[in-house]
Amino acid sequence: MPTQKQKQKQKDTLWENVKALFYAILLAVLIRTLWLQPFHIPSGSMIPTLLIGDNLFVSKTAYGYSRYSIPFGGEINYFSGRIWGAEPKQGEIVVFRSVIDPNTDYIKRVVGLPGDRIQMKEGILFINDVPCSVEPDGELQTVDDDGTVLKAPRFIETLPNGLKHIILKQVPFGAGTYDNTPVYIVPSGHYFMMGDNRDGSNDSRAQQVVGYIPLENLVGRASFIFFSTGGHIALWEIWKWPFTAHYSRILNGIH
Repeated sequence: MPTQKQKQKQKDTLWENVKALFYAILLAVLIRTLWLQPFHIPSGSMIPTLLIGDNLFVSKTAYGYSRYSIPFGGEINYFSGRIWGAEPKQGEIVVFRSVIDPNTDYIKRVVGLPGDRIQMKEGILFINDVPCSVEPDGELQTVDDDGTVLKAPRFIETLPNGLKHIILKQVPFGAGTYDNTPVYIVPSGHYFMMGDNRDGSNDSRAQQVVGYIPLENLVGRASFIFFSTGGHIALWEIWKWPFTAHYSRILNGIH
């Protein structure tokens, strides 16, 4: 039988392990709340920039903190406005909550800043009445929302600030649901968001679904991909990785 000294040592060891676990959980919560939040891409609205199955980190420090930066911020109004707030730049990819659905995370690209005039004409994005140029960039084949193969042409779009990024066009220019829209005037303190998969994204063009996004509703800026399982594969389904994972996307920056 163990001696009293041995029993005490076992208790001390158990207590040390409990404390270590507690501190590890506390550190993880602090990192997630104040610095980096993991985010999984479940749908194809940001193809080809972000693929279904990408797992990325979102920088919480990029735009300061609001109630939506904190867990359960959609249900609990911790405080109003932003602390140490900073405004996003045109072209940045942002995780946010919509006013219409404040409990769901969305990820899109900022195309319109406060006061901007946004319009789609024949599938071309106009910002303040200036068209954004698009250049052909080959074809992409990947997994779509329903698990089928999506094959569509890619284009390089150039925003007014000179930022170039890739968009996907599943149907010919002018034939998409949101290819011809009214003029959207972005309200003060709000932003206009669009998905890079122009024919497969509900975004600010759908005013009754997403609409304009207040600065307060920003969660953070997409930073980098830490792993990509590929397709509709959960991160914990390790046995499927050899057949689906995109290892070349690991630690890729997002722009």
